[in-house]
Amino acid sequence: MAEINRAVKGTNDILPSDSHDWQFVEGKLLDTARLYGFKEIRVPVFEHTEVFLRSVGDTTDVVQKEMYTFEDKGGRSITLRPELTAGVIRSSIENGLVNGALPVKVCYVGGCYRYEKPQAGRLREFHQFGVECMGAAEPTADAEVIALARQLLGSVGIENISLEINSIGCPECRKAYHAALKEYFSSKTDELCTTCCERLERNPMRILDCKSPVCSKIAAEAPVVLDYLCDDCREHFEQVKAHLTAAGIEYTVNPHIVRGLDYYTRTVFEFVSGDIGAQSTVCGGGRYDGLVSQMGGPKVPSLGFAMGLERLMMVLKSQGTELPDAPTCDLYIAPLGEKAALKATKLCADLRSEGYAVETDICSRGLKAQMKFANKISAKYSLVLGDDEIENGKAKLKDMTEGTETEIKIDEIVEELGEAIRARIFKSIAEII
Repeated sequence: MAEINRAVKGTNDILPSDSHDWQFVEGKLLDTARLYGFKEIRVPVFEHTEVFLRSVGDTTDVVQKEMYTFEDKGGRSITLRPELTAGVIRSSIENGLVNGALPVKVCYVGGCYRYEKPQAGRLREFHQFGVECMGAAEPTADAEVIALARQLLGSVGIENISLEINSIGCPECRKAYHAALKEYFSSKTDELCTTCCERLERNPMRILDCKSPVCSKIAAEAPVVLDYLCDDCREHFEQVKAHLTAAGIEYTVNPHIVRGLDYYTRTVFEFVSGDIGAQSTVCGGGRYDGLVSQMGGPKVPSLGFAMGLERLMMVLKSQGTELPDAPTCDLYIAPLGEKAALKATKLCADLRSEGYAVETDICSRGLKAQMKFANKISAKYSLVLGDDEIENGKAKLKDMTEGTETEIKIDEIVEELGEAIRARIFKSIAEII
């Protein structure tokens, strides 16, 4: 197949047959986030490259290997966003959100871009839903954000998930931990990959996140950060756990969670699914108390999380979760002749203005072909318009499911169709009861 007719590797089309499922999931996520006071924010798909260098961290795989960076026509270095937190923080600083009433609670849905090997649940263009809470330092904020993540996953029907949490401390207590990691890994440099050998001096914690099987095996025996927490970080983590318990949220402490981006501090967490194999993390996040000031804003402690929508859809599919059916056409009007086509155009306009989904023939097809099309689009009702129907002012409204017909007055079609649809709904409810 020619390149012009093929999607770029690592990207997927979301076809009309699937788009309603995505709209349903995204709508549920946004609606649930609003219950916690989070309002939607939209930021550009690309930013100045420095935004990600300063936030994500130049020792991460994202920056070193995965970013789509290019020079624009003005000679500026521009990067397609590999994640959304950095852009949201930039926007919050630029537009003064972090200088107003705190905490600032925002949520988002958007595409991200990373150059990595495409596989199940991991694409080069992918979509995330996430939240950022800026201006809250207390452990209660950590617990609330984690509670929101759990409720979000439940709202779209995700089952069989578990919460894993950790604390990676603050910059001060991490100094001792970095020293311990350097001492441990220094004796194993002949086994570590080239990238991890480079990380050893700059940021040894990144070795813990290496995907190499050899490095992962070595990292499994490395010192754990929980043993190096300062008193404040330890107390913060204990309070987070206490509030999770108070909220009835079960968790497991996983001392090996570090997350993949450098801006995290203290609490980090992941929700893990048992239904999608190796790529099991469906939501990840944590606290990043120094990020806002690191990017030129005030000292505003913050936290958040993101979840990949492709992975959510994978989990829902693997569970066999049935999402609501997409709305179908309420009425298909089949005109026969030019006079009928004009009448059909008027009826469509009247009905659509009242909120009904209505279609009519725009391909000059015969009656048989039109009715076949009405079946294909799952029209609830159909109406055939010919010279006799227009002259008499009456036509037969056909229930496409049951095959029954009811004579209606054409000029009263808005009321007649509404009554037919209400009767159909009441019948469905009665059958369920």
